[in-house]
Amino acid sequence: MKENDQLKMDFLVFSDGACSGNPGPGGWACVVADKAGQVYELGGFAEATTNNRMELVATIRALDSLAGKPGQVHFYTDSTYVIRGITQWIWGWRKKGWKNAEGQEVLNRDLWEQLLQLTTARGAKTISWLYSRGHVGTPGNERCDEIAVAFSQRRKPSLYRGSLLQYEVAIYDLPENSDLPEMRPKAVKVAAYSYLSLLGGTVVRHRDWPSCERRIKGQSGAKFKKAMSADEESQILVGWGLSVTTAIKD
Repeated sequence: MKENDQLKMDFLVFSDGACSGNPGPGGWACVVADKAGQVYELGGFAEATTNNRMELVATIRALDSLAGKPGQVHFYTDSTYVIRGITQWIWGWRKKGWKNAEGQEVLNRDLWEQLLQLTTARGAKTISWLYSRGHVGTPGNERCDEIAVAFSQRRKPSLYRGSLLQYEVAIYDLPENSDLPEMRPKAVKVAAYSYLSLLGGTVVRHRDWPSCERRIKGQSGAKFKKAMSADEESQILVGWGLSVTTAIKD
């Protein structure tokens, strides 16, 4: 986007959240600029929260500050959770009664419902959700991070409100690439071949961890290990100082 086009944006927004501990004390921040040449910063503190909640709160507060102000919003955030949630996942969650793909309750439902209400009232097509990778020097993102971290550490930073001409942050220096990074595929859990336990000189093969645990729990000198194959069972026996021909009871 050319510089002249950037300055013609109705609204440019950056937001970020931070948490010391996750969960722990948190902070949120957003910076909003408009084509009239005005800029304002918002931020706040939460006593016990998570990073994702702070990201959502920052997004909600930014959009809430624009309620009743028509125009296109170019919204930059480094939270893929927020972008994918509001543009992709939220429709499936609602259809399933606010359950995720695993059938569990959606975390932060209260905030997702607030965000959905704001985007619906404004009109989803009036908001362009754009990804800004964190900690790579993007001025708007760095400023939001600075504010959010300060609040999470119980410090109250000075928040700017005024003319773009006096604003020291080059907020219109935007990321060249605002595409979302590809999602990492979820690791597929491979079932164990067996669980071996050694107690009183006898090796037992268990098909699940609970049965193995029942045998060795509270037993002094007991040994146990998960095996992913028959060959690995033999390696475990050798590691225990036994012969590979040692009988294993099923």
